Parts: sequence; C-alpha cells; structure tokens
Amino acid sequence: MKSFSNVIEPASAEMKAGPYSLRGRWKEEFFGNKNPIILELGCGKGEYTVGLAQKYTSGNHIGIDIKGARIWRGAKTAIENKIPNVLFLRTRIEFINSFFAEDEIDEIWITFPDPFPKPVDAGKRLTSPPFLNSYRKILRNGGIIHLKTDNCQLYQYSRSIVLSNKLTVLTDTDDLYGSGIENEILTIRTHYENLFLKNGIKINYLSFRLEKNMEIKDATTKE
Repeated sequence: MKSFSNVIEPASAEMKAGPYSLRGRWKEEFFGNKNPIILELGCGKGEYTVGLAQKYTSGNHIGIDIKGARIWRGAKTAIENKIPNVLFLRTRIEFINSFFAEDEIDEIWITFPDPFPKPVDAGKRLTSPPFLNSYRKILRNGGIIHLKTDNCQLYQYSRSIVLSNKLTVLTDTDDLYGSGIENEILTIRTHYENLFLKNGIKINYLSFRLEKNMEIKDATTKE
C-alpha cells in the first residue's frame, strides 16, 4: 500500500511533530484544485468514498480509517478505475483536527460505524458530542453530517443529540429504502448494507447541519 499514490499513512514521528504538513492545504497541494472536500469517517473498504467520487467528480473525497487492510481495497479500486479525486488517510478519527484546518471540510459521511451499544461507551460513538464538537472545528459553517446505520440504538441516540441541540435536520428516517426518499447519493450501497437489506434489516438515515458557534451538548445535560 505504500506504493499507492492515493494513500497517506503518517508516521508516528510526523504526528508527534504537530499538525500534519498538508493541514489547510489539501485542495491546492494534494488535489490540485479548489473543489469541496467530503470526508468519510471509518470508511472501511472505501466503497462509499469511491462511490461518491464517481458520482460527484467536482468534489475531493477522503476516506479515513485506521485499518490498512480495509483501506487497501478502496485505494486499489480507485487506482484501477482511474478515479483521481480520491484519497485514503490512515489514522484514528480522534486525530482529525491535526489533519484538517478550520472550515476546510464541506461534508462528513459516517456510514455503518461501530454503534458501541454499552452506555458507558457512548462517548466513543462518532455522533457523540465530543466528536461532533471536533467536527465543528473543521467543517465550514452549516456543513452537513450524514449518518447511515443499521443500528436503531445508534440512530435514536444520534437523533436525540441532534434534536436536543436544535440542529437543522435535513433528512430523518428509520427506513431509508421504504420511505420514498429519492436521492441519487443514497443509491450508493456498501457490501454489508446490501446484506442487511437482503436480511430484511432496515437502514436508518439522518442528515443535519452543524453551526460553528454552537457547542454540542449531551442530550441529558441540564442547563
């Protein structure tokens, strides 16, 4: 994978040295354009990242995951299909602010993440307040967050955070493919998503906007 031009695996020394060298300069120095950047967090094999890049060639698409074996598949697919607007970044999502500057990102996709079902692990969910507040720093004002999940608990948890913080909801459904919603983006399906659907499992989808000046609090926080 080190030979792939569309994969970046920062060394530990680079991370300890401070913000990554391309932070704030991804568009000009890596992609060579000024197109919007769309992230997929926990991208796995990169099916969604690659799918978005194929449908929306006017965007720069970055998939982030810590597991190299997964990233390899998505990166290889992009190379084989000569898709130039795709990059895979191997790192932990907790370090995201070291890689991207304020207002550098336009949209974030979170597709079928680990739901962390135990209440004690709620802070590890990618839609928990600590993560959402981290995203606020790199998203442009009013930037969009998309969540797709087969896990009802994660969907309801995320929905409660969004509603309790009075965020602007764009789409909200507990049965995406039975809701009648027509959106070309949502036709992109991962391997596991197709398996879920085949087994009769409904897909939850929630999209909303984050505002720069609004700190996200837990749904149970008392004023």
